[in-house]
Amino acid sequence: MVVIVWRYVLRLAALVAGVAGVVLTLAAPAQAAFATEMSGLPARFTAGDQVRTISAVVSQTDRRGGCAKVRWSMVLRVQGIRLDQVKMDRVEETGDFPLEIRTEGDVARLTDRQLDPGTLCPGRTVTARYRVAFDEDVTQGRVTLAAEAYDANLRLLARQTATRSVVGAAVRPTGTPTPSATPAEPSDPPSEAVEESAPAGEPVADGPVDVAPPAAGAGRPVSQSGGFGVVQAAFLLGGLLLSLGVGLLLRLRHLTRTATAVEDDPPVDRLWERQATADPWRPARR
Repeated sequence: MVVIVWRYVLRLAALVAGVAGVVLTLAAPAQAAFATEMSGLPARFTAGDQVRTISAVVSQTDRRGGCAKVRWSMVLRVQGIRLDQVKMDRVEETGDFPLEIRTEGDVARLTDRQLDPGTLCPGRTVTARYRVAFDEDVTQGRVTLAAEAYDANLRLLARQTATRSVVGAAVRPTGTPTPSATPAEPSDPPSEAVEESAPAGEPVADGPVDVAPPAAGAGRPVSQSGGFGVVQAAFLLGGLLLSLGVGLLLRLRHLTRTATAVEDDPPVDRLWERQATADPWRPARR
């Protein structure tokens, strides 16, 4: 019986280890396997007739992965500027690319209605181009651009954010002293000050996005998780399975010890049995 019990214990331990390995393997692809970069960004935008073309490029860093189609979504956030003072179009070689536009306060999300014509594969990239311009009545403000690349199932692959200042065409360069005193500018939050000091053309760290992602439930990155993501769920499931396996092992060990004790010692009810002794006064048979 002890051999049979330990055989089941070994099988259970192997099952728990296998399930935990499968869970961790499934959670591994959720790590960062894609990267997005933005190029063509000026040191600052100038309002007026100047049109800038910026590009967002997504690449696959995992050479073992397969190919996938990409859907782009650009999040635009303005400060000191109205959204109706910004013009942004998504362009391809064949012309304008159809977009679905959502606005909420000072944030707008421009999402491709169709999948990008290109295909993302190991060693190949997919590029999205946008034309950006600001009305000539803009005097001064800031704009934050966040390029997000999704797969065909609206799973966020990667995103990159950059913040730039916007000045009017009549505003003098920053290095030119002005003869008259100008009112002090309102102090920006520390995070925005860091973004402003970034080198020209270099994207800065990701910032918060207020507009909802293209679809409900989408928008949680593979490389980062702001809440309870796939990796946390996988590790939680693995921990629960491991705890269950340890509990079962302890229970089976207790049962095996009980069974061994029963085999070695006589039952309790037999300890009180007494051997019958011959009656010395019983008459002998003739």
